[in-house]
Amino acid sequence: MLNFKDPDFIANPYPGLAELRAYGKPIWHDDLGLFLAAKHRDANDVLRNKSLGRIYRPRVPEEEWFDFNWLHSDSILDSEPPKHTRLRSLVAKAFNRGRIDALAPQIQTLTQELLDQIALKKDFDVIADYAEPLPVKVIAALLDFPVEDEYLLRPWSQAIVKMYEVGPTQESQAGARRAASEFAAYVHDLMIARKKKPGTDLISELAIVEEAGEKLNAHELIATCILLLNAGHEASVNGFGNGIVAAFKEESQWELLKSDPYAISTTAIEEFLRFDAPLHFFDRTATEDTEIGGVKIEKGQKIVSLLGSANRDEDIFENPNTMNLLRDPNPHIGFGAGIHFCLGGPLARLEMNISLPALFSRFPHMSLVGEATRRPTFSLRGYEKIPATIN
Repeated sequence: MLNFKDPDFIANPYPGLAELRAYGKPIWHDDLGLFLAAKHRDANDVLRNKSLGRIYRPRVPEEEWFDFNWLHSDSILDSEPPKHTRLRSLVAKAFNRGRIDALAPQIQTLTQELLDQIALKKDFDVIADYAEPLPVKVIAALLDFPVEDEYLLRPWSQAIVKMYEVGPTQESQAGARRAASEFAAYVHDLMIARKKKPGTDLISELAIVEEAGEKLNAHELIATCILLLNAGHEASVNGFGNGIVAAFKEESQWELLKSDPYAISTTAIEEFLRFDAPLHFFDRTATEDTEIGGVKIEKGQKIVSLLGSANRDEDIFENPNTMNLLRDPNPHIGFGAGIHFCLGGPLARLEMNISLPALFSRFPHMSLVGEATRRPTFSLRGYEKIPATIN
């Protein structure tokens, strides 16, 4: 059975995931104590089945994990209806498609500023100099986060999301607890300040938004802001970086990006998200006996949607192990599905639709140099460093 902590598997999980799909049904993993849904049909069903819930189990000892626990139990990601319905409806009033689309001019401006800086350097890191700062700056602006403190956001987020991996180390656990407490305290102070002096930022709007007499309480508001930051940039950074490296390895696809990036950006981004998904591991718990792919999942048992595996399913995608930036249709589930579809997905798509063609339009002779460095994680799959040059 697969070892999700094996460095070789993390470096290239796709052969192992193909072996799982060959079973044609969800498989029980003894070490993890849960089912693995590797087929597209089953992974999609796990995300949509109403008999499965996103049930958060508080970490213990609870006094050590207090802030981390409520940041998750009071978030949209780790709740189910009716709480999820209430939270999502409130958040959607403030963080809706209109507000996201209105960010386009600001994203374009930030993109050009980053490209100007890269032009001065010539040799650059796709992650540190481009893919990472853009979504962080966008979310920071959305929350009116002080510019001088932007540097805090990515480390806090990365420390917290390490807990989504299989078997996080003691060091990672301590870092996650510390980041959760510091991040929560910081956003709490911003929330208090905005309640006293509201602005047009998202924190101010979340503080006053109301639906059928319901409002977000303090914990829910803070948890929502932190989730927006994490979901709003992790998917964008990892999806962009994974796609860039994969495209560079396929000369024909790299040439497509260089030749007419604006014409293919929409399908290219969807293929980025399919080919090497930014999220691979999303678990749900059976709230009653149910069946996925012909396999009985008993009440209380967990089953994982393996999104990256689903996106390579031979029954759904033609030549699934080959990147095709013109692939259409492309029914991938890189951002999830159902009520837990990634909250930051629409924003990530907008950012990538602006930043990807802008990069290749500005630097048509760009190439990657040296070896890209992978993050040593499976659930959230991405790169730490991608060295490149514009010459």
